[in-house]
Amino acid sequence: MNFFFSNTYKYLILYPWIKVVNILAYFYFSGVLYINNVQYKQLPRFRGTFKLNNKGKIIFGSQLVFNSTFNSNPLGLSKYCSIYVETGATLTIGDKSGFSGVSIFCSKQITIGKTLFCGGNVSIWDTDFHPLLPFERANNVIEKIESKAINIGDDVFIGANSIILKGVNIGDRSVIGAGSVVTKNIPSNQVWAGNPAKFIKVINENDQL
Repeated sequence: MNFFFSNTYKYLILYPWIKVVNILAYFYFSGVLYINNVQYKQLPRFRGTFKLNNKGKIIFGSQLVFNSTFNSNPLGLSKYCSIYVETGATLTIGDKSGFSGVSIFCSKQITIGKTLFCGGNVSIWDTDFHPLLPFERANNVIEKIESKAINIGDDVFIGANSIILKGVNIGDRSVIGAGSVVTKNIPSNQVWAGNPAKFIKVINENDQL
């Protein structure tokens, strides 16, 4: 009996509760996505609590990962994963993207490409949440809340504790430094960092090789 089969046998015989827990987790998270009317190619891999509230449209690709416990990321997460999609809004996440303690709030449209590496405690918000003027905030004039779509390309890396704000487009293969606040568009193949995020350098072909 080779190593793989011997260990599989051990876990099924000696630790049958592992199989039971995995089955229960599968049905639980399948139910959460079903209740929230989430379309998905393949059930994402969830580690820990996952808060989801969908009043619009959510489309998940395959092989997504959501780390949502303190121990599920070496950085140590400060919050669990949360996704909120408002009425009439659309959130799309491409294949093989991974998140750790992410906060996504979609009031209009957020499109995330394939193979996004999203560091711990990142926030992606396409709205200001509140009006700009004090009188409008005090009277909750929701018509004055500004929201603009966010688009994140393929193979992007967003460093830990970064915030992606409304109206931002991030091009393919670009990198956002840890702790950045992104307020403007970032072209493909570039490194940006800071608060507000600024251009650092171009990722050239030699870097990619």
